[in-house]
Formats: sequence, C-alpha cells, structure tokens
Amino acid sequence: MSSLTRFGGRLAVRLQSLTRPQVIVLIAVLAVVAGIWTAAATGHQGLATSLVAVLMLAVLLGILHLSRWMGGLHRANQAAHRDLRTVVEQMQRRVVATVEKERLTAGDRHQELHRTITKGLRQYGHGTDLLLRAQSREIEAMFQLFAEFTPRAPMPSSGDFALNPTELLDLLHLVRLRSPRLVVELGSGTSTVWLAYALEKTGGRLVSLDHDEEYASRTRDMLDAHGLTAVAEVRTAPLSDLSVDGKTYRWYDVEKLSDVRGIDLLLIDGPPAATGPDARFPAMHALESRLAPIATVVLDDANRPDEQDAVRRWLENVAGLSAEPRLLGRHAVLSYSRSGSRASAVPA
Repeated sequence: MSSLTRFGGRLAVRLQSLTRPQVIVLIAVLAVVAGIWTAAATGHQGLATSLVAVLMLAVLLGILHLSRWMGGLHRANQAAHRDLRTVVEQMQRRVVATVEKERLTAGDRHQELHRTITKGLRQYGHGTDLLLRAQSREIEAMFQLFAEFTPRAPMPSSGDFALNPTELLDLLHLVRLRSPRLVVELGSGTSTVWLAYALEKTGGRLVSLDHDEEYASRTRDMLDAHGLTAVAEVRTAPLSDLSVDGKTYRWYDVEKLSDVRGIDLLLIDGPPAATGPDARFPAMHALESRLAPIATVVLDDANRPDEQDAVRRWLENVAGLSAEPRLLGRHAVLSYSRSGSRASAVPA
C-alpha cells in the first residue's frame, strides 16, 4: 500500500510539473482512450477501431515531433560543443603566446640583470681597488708625517673636512723647502696644528682665519695643548659682503688681517662651499696686495668645479701668478711674483 502511495505522490508531482501544452495533449489522449473504452463497451466496434487509429496516429506524430526535437537539441549541442572547442583553442593559443612572450621577456630580463650584475661587480672591484690604493697612500703619508714631527699632545684627526695626510705631507714639504716667514691660512683646524709644528722648526709664524667662533676656539685649544701658541694664532673673522668685479660674495672680514703684510705662503682652505658659490674666489682679490713679492698660494679642494674656475680666473687676471706641478693631494699650488714697482704699492 505504501508503494502505491509513493507512486501516486511521484505521479502527482510530475503532473504538476507539466506545461500547459503537455496538459492539453494528456487530456486529449485520455479523452480518446475513454472514447475507445466507451465505444468497445457499447458494442460500437467501428468507432472504437477508428479511435484506436486516431490514437496510434497521434502517438506516431508525437514520436516524430519528439525525434525532430531531439535532433534539434543534438545539433544545438554539437554547435555549442564546436563553439566551446573554438573558444578553448583560442584560449590555448593566447595562453601559449603569453607564456612564450613572458619566457622571452624573462630571458631578456635575465640577460639584462646578468649584464648589470657583471658591470656592478666590475665597478665594485675597481672601486675597492681604488679605495685600497687611496688608503695605502694615506697610511704611507701618515707614517711620513709622524716620522718628521713628534707631537706633544694627541693630534686631531685628518680627512673629512680637514686636509688628509697626503695633502698635509705635500703642504709641509713646501714649508720645509721654502721656509716662509709668514703663513696665512683661511680656515683653521687640523692643518693649523701641523703647520705650526713645521713653522716651529723653520722659525716662521702662522695666522689662521675662521668665520666660526666655536671652531676657532677649538683650534686655539689644540694649539695651546701642543704648546704652539707662540708660533700660531687663530683669529675669528665673520663672513661679510665683499664686492669683486661687480659681484657680491660672502667672505672673511678683511679688517682682521689689517696688520698682516708680506704673506709668504697663503693656504686657501675656506670659506666652506656651503657658504655660497665661488666661496674661495675672492681670496686673491682681497689678499694679493698683502702677499710678499715672491709668494706661494695653495688652494685646497682644487678638484671641485668652483675651485677649478677660480684658479683659471686668477691665472687670467692676476699678473705674476703661475701654476706649479702638483705632487700629492687635491690642492693646486700657484707661484706669485710681483714686480718691484708693484711691491712698493702694498697699502698701509
């Protein structure tokens, strides 16, 4: 009984899912079957046979219709399959093309990266070699410096903003060869102490200018610690406006050297480049008249564009100034010679 109930339930669900045309067809078939049953029961055999024929014809037509529908569905499925296969093939071609392009690009990038790394390694090796050579030069120069002088207190460090050992060695070599009686240094620091030791041996005197009072004070303390105050002095000279050829520069207060005459060696190591462009160019304009008739001018940081331009302009415009060969370091050495008539024109 339960099986029959379940069958009835499934049948009812299927009947509810029929479309309207399907319901009409079902009702027509049931009507024909009912007509056949009624005609057979009442003895109308001809009518029953006719209704059976109609039913068979309807079934045949239904089978034909179903066959056509299934054929159309099959053709639609085939068309969809062909379209899907075309899409898949196109996607495969695109994927393959993309992968190939990325592979080629990756290969190019790999080659470029390899070239870059190789170039970097070569440059690094070259740079390391240059650094080691530079360090070797500085160490050798430092040994020579301490072999020449015996400091009476710890020496300030060289390098960075101060003159490095090779430059100090070259500078002190000039002092030893030319025995200047008066040296003027623009910008105080480590070089002030070394110069003072050298001048102590030769009997010369050092005047150093510095625009920074704190830095000048530290240099004075170093000179005092080394017992060199009788040889060297540091004067604070604040920066002020100085006009040269119609252009204004920030340079040391020239009045701080009003009592200085006959400079045998002028070391230009200031003002710092941070104070303005062409910061050191005014030096010859301001101090040429205070140089001795025969003098030496040393310009530090001559590897920089501003300093190179300053040297060029000095050589073009300052009579009696000529360049000397450079031995060590990054400074330029210039010789100055004034004629007798100009020697007497030093202002009071």
